[in-house]
Amino acid sequence: MTDAALPPADALRIARAFLPDRWYGNRALYYYARVKMRTDPLYPGVIDALRGTTAPLLDLGCGIGLLAHALRSNGVSMAYRGVDIDAPKIAQAKRGAARAGLQGVAFDVVDLAAGMPAHSGSVAILDVLQFVPPQAQDACLDAAIASITPGGKLVIRTGLDDGSTRARTTRRIDVLSKYIHWMPSAPTAYPEADALRAKLEGAGLRATFTPLYGNTPFNNWRIVAARD
Repeated sequence: MTDAALPPADALRIARAFLPDRWYGNRALYYYARVKMRTDPLYPGVIDALRGTTAPLLDLGCGIGLLAHALRSNGVSMAYRGVDIDAPKIAQAKRGAARAGLQGVAFDVVDLAAGMPAHSGSVAILDVLQFVPPQAQDACLDAAIASITPGGKLVIRTGLDDGSTRARTTRRIDVLSKYIHWMPSAPTAYPEADALRAKLEGAGLRATFTPLYGNTPFNNWRIVAARD
């Protein structure tokens, strides 16, 4: 299990890219980024999965672009493109990347329910699948799988539908995120581990499932898949 989060100094440096332009501005994103980086094992887990790869990375549902900051902070330098349906988050992602001087990164507004952008390399799908409508979830996964090139990786962080207390907690918090307007939609369906493993292995990918909930109450798992 991966329990670590980013060191405090890294979290603070990344969060500062989201400070308002004036001292009296809204600091919500600064505090969000700082707490997220300090408490969530997501970023070290993804960095560990992608370290040593050079294939371009497409980050589906990138939010404000924290993964790009975490990668660059840890010397992971492949070309990065983040996409998200939420235009205000993409605007903040562009602003934060510019303020931090990140190189080789780009951000665009994309609705994954309408299809995934053309891409070849690695793909990250982090805390996104449950918000994609069921009819589009398989299509999104199929497109992501088809995009993985030799040397590239598919990295997923998702809650799993396993009937556990953690799974119920995850759903409740994801529903709440819709009502506080952090996410544009409520969760629809969480993958089942056996079905997701079968899909990945049936497409010729070797898949590893690792708990990635750390000290949180959520049922989050990291799935890393690559071609033989």
